Amino acid sequence: MPCWRNYVGGPTMFVNGVTLQNRGLPDSHRLSVYAGTGGYGALRKVLLDPMAPDQIISEIKKSALRGRGGAGFPTGLKWSFMPKGVTGTKYLLCNADEGEPGTCKDRDIMRYEPHRLIEGMIIGAYAMGASAGYIFIRGEFVEPIHIVEGALEEAYAKGYLGQNILGTDFSFDLYVYRGAGAYICGEETALMEALEGKKGQPRFKPPFPASYGLYGRPTTINNVETFASVPDIITKGGDWFLNLGKPNNGGTKIFSVTGHVQKPGNYEVPMGLPFKDLLAMAGGLRPGRQLKAVIPGGTSTAMVAGAAMMDVTMDYDSISKAGSALGAGSVIIIDNSVCIVKTVERIARFYMHESCGQCTPCREGMGWLWRVMHRLENGQGREEDLQLLLDVGSRIEGRTICALADGGVAPVVSSIRLFREEYEYHIQHKRCLISMGVA
Repeated sequence: MPCWRNYVGGPTMFVNGVTLQNRGLPDSHRLSVYAGTGGYGALRKVLLDPMAPDQIISEIKKSALRGRGGAGFPTGLKWSFMPKGVTGTKYLLCNADEGEPGTCKDRDIMRYEPHRLIEGMIIGAYAMGASAGYIFIRGEFVEPIHIVEGALEEAYAKGYLGQNILGTDFSFDLYVYRGAGAYICGEETALMEALEGKKGQPRFKPPFPASYGLYGRPTTINNVETFASVPDIITKGGDWFLNLGKPNNGGTKIFSVTGHVQKPGNYEVPMGLPFKDLLAMAGGLRPGRQLKAVIPGGTSTAMVAGAAMMDVTMDYDSISKAGSALGAGSVIIIDNSVCIVKTVERIARFYMHESCGQCTPCREGMGWLWRVMHRLENGQGREEDLQLLLDVGSRIEGRTICALADGGVAPVVSSIRLFREEYEYHIQHKRCLISMGVA
């Protein structure tokens, strides 16, 4: 039976796969436990067999591993952008600033499998010629920070980090950087600005990080889950990883299933698993409830109607065809007890608060979206408000440096499209459709 079918219960549910395969072992965060299950074998293969950097990137391309932080960009292609033959420092960064509402997967990789993340970063550094790296961790993640820092100490002591790793001429230093809790620092260039000691605000692109990144040097940044997938790809091959999932969507993916399910938690499953199977793994809905909507990739992605979601498979392409995005895999389940207007009002408030203020359409537009939503939710809505929301959204989308504003618009526009009758009820009756027992 494939390993991802053997899931264990508890406050959080895990399906053992690639990045969380040691989750059930005592002290899984320790180097001794990780090494005892084959850990750092991929690094030895890369450095001592050895594998050429281009061979590593080729395997990553073959695996169809796509960035697990939200964008879904092909990882091997991204790695190939790093310039060759450049003198001076090149940087490798890990985005561990997990701030998307509904997401809690990277935190648990760092808690239970920090060495898998570290090994993946070392292999990536070797493949791209990077000599220094940073793990940018959200400052509130106190426990994961301590665990990762301890794992780095173990890796240095064992010779997996530092100068002349495993007796070779390859050297790589890796550090933890504590973020200050800004959602915008999940955007790669804002993260680099913060690392440089500046206000976390996105940069214009081009130039892209591979040519002008941290401190103006070539830089590549990937998500925690992306790096943690690398060791097994190197050990078992790109084809093996690809065949776990489906074409263009290789491997397994951790989905953070939250909301109105009986067993919320993290589930590492094959890419392309039917949504209805993932919902069943999470215990299904509470008795007597019906599936109303799903936000499949975190609150920055569009809602999908519950009935439509039952025909969707959990991969980038299928969810895109359904009108949304897989994002970071933050699957928020909404049942028929929920007021959509109130839900979206709270989401809009979050994006208004987290806008960095650099771009006028976002700085002003996010505030307008929330104010109109707040008015609707509090019985002060007007007939023209729905068109106003759509108009404001259309003036924001595609007009900002980063995608935060687009993410803030998506739940508003999609909810009006799917649940217009709830908005109209708020406007006409000055109260909630759900609270009146009408739905």
